[in-house]
Amino acid sequence: MSSSSPSPGRALPRARVRPDDPDGADASRAARVHEVDVLRGFALFGILLVNALLIAGPHVGADGGEPVSAPVDEGVEWLITALVAGKFHLLFSFLFGYSFVLQRESAERAGHPFVSRYLRRLACLFALGLAHGVLLFPGDVLMSYAVLGLALFAVQDFAPRRLLQAAAGLVTLTVVCLLAYGALTLAVAEPPGGREAEAALEPWTTAYRGDSGTVIGAHLRELRASLTWSVVYGAGMLAAFVAGLVAGRRGLLADTGRHRATLIRIVTRCLPVGLAGGVVMAVCRNGPLDARWYHVGSAVGTLTAPALSAAYVCGLLLLLRTGPGRRVGRALAPAGRTALTNYLGQSLVLALVFTGHGLARYGHHGAAAVLAGCLALYAGQLAVSAWLTARFRYGPAEWLLRTATSARRP
Repeated sequence: MSSSSPSPGRALPRARVRPDDPDGADASRAARVHEVDVLRGFALFGILLVNALLIAGPHVGADGGEPVSAPVDEGVEWLITALVAGKFHLLFSFLFGYSFVLQRESAERAGHPFVSRYLRRLACLFALGLAHGVLLFPGDVLMSYAVLGLALFAVQDFAPRRLLQAAAGLVTLTVVCLLAYGALTLAVAEPPGGREAEAALEPWTTAYRGDSGTVIGAHLRELRASLTWSVVYGAGMLAAFVAGLVAGRRGLLADTGRHRATLIRIVTRCLPVGLAGGVVMAVCRNGPLDARWYHVGSAVGTLTAPALSAAYVCGLLLLLRTGPGRRVGRALAPAGRTALTNYLGQSLVLALVFTGHGLARYGHHGAAAVLAGCLALYAGQLAVSAWLTARFRYGPAEWLLRTATSARRP
């Protein structure tokens, strides 16, 4: 936070339950929101792992030449692709759609106009995402959330069956586009060579090891270059929004104890499918197949990621019914309550370490070292989030978003 930010004591009122707060209201809603916050806190770690590898850059050493990688680094990257990439952003998107229902119901209970409030919320998200993408990380999803969130207004009262059919169609469309592009790449592209890879990396290494100006310039180039793929992957993101909307309307996270058999069935059926798809994606993206197979692997990963995400969610929900699991939930929930602050904070720390905004360590570290740093950063975020939520109702970014939403101080 900058020195111009409001002081924590004034900006973040102390925790208390209010009837217009979706975190309070009644016991069942508190339980439901607790589950949502736990899942958000869980998703934050997966998002951190994926984003950290992107921000840290491929390991090219001090000279910035051809990428070099030890076997342990290759193994870490392979596992993150197989088990994490695409799964946790999907979970976050699902929770975005689920929260849409919670926020609408909260506004209705309090007698507030939901549409105008939510439009202000999306506008604030877009502004935060734009600043985040330009200054810290061009892989930002907040701008996409703000744009795609408009679609939830159009479909919020559709029949669940139609919504799920639309979600399946959007995933299918994304998979077909990726497969078509992947097939074209295999047909016309030459096998990549080491010198080509080195030449492609050199401008980015120079930019990210420069100063803040060169970093922002690189971000702007990446944002422009990623517009087409944002549309393609946005279809899958919207599918997760819609699935979350259906789940929210049915209150599926309100009383998970009644659905234990269903949760077990989802884990046992979806986990093998999701793991198999993750392995195929890692083989195509990280080897032994070469880079021409990247989009084919992405297509398989997009098709099977919902299965692995569902297995993760249901497995965590089952764990939360146990004694150790409840302790895990208590640790994760504060991070989920301050998810936006933590998401932006992750990018800020990573940018200060790996880009010209700070230490400029871009390309200096392999994936294993980055993973160790992520574990330390996430542990710190859990501790800070617990401290923050014990004293204040909102984190700094959540306070800003709520202020913009209500057009007044909360």
